[in-house]
Amino acid sequence: MIRRLLRFSTGTKLIDWMTWDWTPAVSFLVALDTGSDLFWLPCDCSKCVRGLKTSDNQMIEFNIYSLNSSNTSSKVPCSSALCEQQKQCSSPQSNCPYEVLYLSNGTSSTGVLVEDVLHLTTDEDKTKAVEAKITFGCGQTQTGSFLNGAAPNGLFGLGMDNVSVPSILANENLASNSFSMCFGVDGVGRITFGDRGSSGQGETPFNLRQSHPTYNVSITQVNVGGNTADLDFNAIFDSGTSFTYLNDPAYTLISENFNNFATEKRHTSNSSGLPFEYCYDLSANQTSFNYPIVNLTMKGGDYFFVNDPIIVISLQGGDVYCLGIVKSDNVNIIGQNFMTGYRIVFDRERMVLGWKASDCYDIEASNTLPVNPPTAVPPAIAVNPEATSGNANNTNISGASPSITSPSRHLKTLFYALTFALIPFFALI
Repeated sequence: MIRRLLRFSTGTKLIDWMTWDWTPAVSFLVALDTGSDLFWLPCDCSKCVRGLKTSDNQMIEFNIYSLNSSNTSSKVPCSSALCEQQKQCSSPQSNCPYEVLYLSNGTSSTGVLVEDVLHLTTDEDKTKAVEAKITFGCGQTQTGSFLNGAAPNGLFGLGMDNVSVPSILANENLASNSFSMCFGVDGVGRITFGDRGSSGQGETPFNLRQSHPTYNVSITQVNVGGNTADLDFNAIFDSGTSFTYLNDPAYTLISENFNNFATEKRHTSNSSGLPFEYCYDLSANQTSFNYPIVNLTMKGGDYFFVNDPIIVISLQGGDVYCLGIVKSDNVNIIGQNFMTGYRIVFDRERMVLGWKASDCYDIEASNTLPVNPPTAVPPAIAVNPEATSGNANNTNISGASPSITSPSRHLKTLFYALTFALIPFFALI
């Protein structure tokens, strides 16, 4: 999937780009992914990404984790309950291996599981450190898209499996079994462990699958430009996917209704390499344009208003704006673009998804790394997703409610995004 990395900070420790203090302190720039479970870092590797060039041509060098450089690290034995590949172990005392294979371009991460300590502080008492021993992957070998910056300096899985960091923090009674992620309209975001939401937020239950639960929810209606259709389908909320992926009938219903309200000429060039089917040309001096609203009704009746369904992209022949939905052949994914403007709560105690409008600045500010990385292509969902198609019973309601926006605030982000391969891929377990 196309991935966009955001600046994030945790509630237990205010952090940008998910940096941690080991012993001694080391920082890592990782992709945050609610669609997978394992947290892994490049570790004692001979072939891995060593740095990132910023938009102003500055080079940020990455740290490579090393067991020998940390006084608090240890390898996880095969006898551990978190070792999922015990069949590959020669004895219970052997080092537990891990391997994650991805469907796209031979992408994978392999290595051994290790333990180390995160030194965190709480919002209530920032002078008191909280030590959290976590299990993660010492990624000794990365292949495919990982070598092109897909997960710049590691991948931070936030799924429901016991090996994910939110699960470990909850099992050690260091935080409630819930967390939130906030996606600001300006690209700034936050992650807060232990956040169980607030009053007045929208909510919908997770659709749990016993074999491998995910943040899968049900959508019962869609509204595009005032036209409402009853449409029952499931989708996974995946922070690691920049755009939204839908299969039919949801994809065609939303896209064609959006197209009916578009006033600009539809972009027809096949040479631009865009992953989006519904794009529209903007004139050279155009500063604003109308586009229809896109809203979702979730199971339970709460509304999820999509604040920013469009993407503005700068091409050689001029600017275009696109409906930020890609047609999927299998799983439905609600990506970061649909989460913009919300604090999304992943409540694993009550098994509900919550959301509430936020500018992501209502939490204490944190220091930031001097980098605004280009969008990469990290792995999407490390699960075998359930079928997500449904039947539609369309009911049209007349009347459009177009919004007006300016393309200028979108151009830079997507220009860098499209310098990477636009290839969807999933992980196998």
